[in-house]
Amino acid sequence: MAATHPFLRGGFRPFFFGGAAWGLIALALWIWTLAGEVSLPTAFEPLSWHRHEMLFGFVGAIVAGFLLTAIPNWTGRLPIAGPPLASLFGLWLAARIAVLFSGEIGRLIPAVLDVGFYLTLALVGAREVLQSKNRNLPIVGMVLLFGFANALDHAGAAGLIGNSDLGWMFALSLVVLMISLIGDG
Repeated sequence: MAATHPFLRGGFRPFFFGGAAWGLIALALWIWTLAGEVSLPTAFEPLSWHRHEMLFGFVGAIVAGFLLTAIPNWTGRLPIAGPPLASLFGLWLAARIAVLFSGEIGRLIPAVLDVGFYLTLALVGAREVLQSKNRNLPIVGMVLLFGFANALDHAGAAGLIGNSDLGWMFALSLVVLMISLIGDG
């Protein structure tokens, strides 16, 4: 791990930085959209894009950074670092870019990347927690459910399910539940 760049030695570094940066970028794009200065190249309706990116982009990065930082403390195992962490962060970043340009590239690739990030994060977390026989598996399960909520949000934005608000409402409920469990633990 000593040969690894310091930015990739802990999950909180790329994900907290990336989440904060994306929060600012997405907010600026949203303000410019409201002001009529830009038209986003996304397949999402502008309000749906903003809501999606605040939940699954910004909050999702913070959840990933927290989980990847907490797992070594919970399990006593080494943190996910170096190329595996860079790959996971790259998947998150690719999903953000793909969702932004989904109007140009279609809805499938962004949905696969976006949902795939949470599936991958949950699998990485589950592997670490299960190998250490740790009690924090429910938090990892909530990350998996967060990915399912993301899939529902993509399906709702595409008009594939009757209630287009189901995904983001489920995700918001999961975030509140995660904060409650983590804060209580």
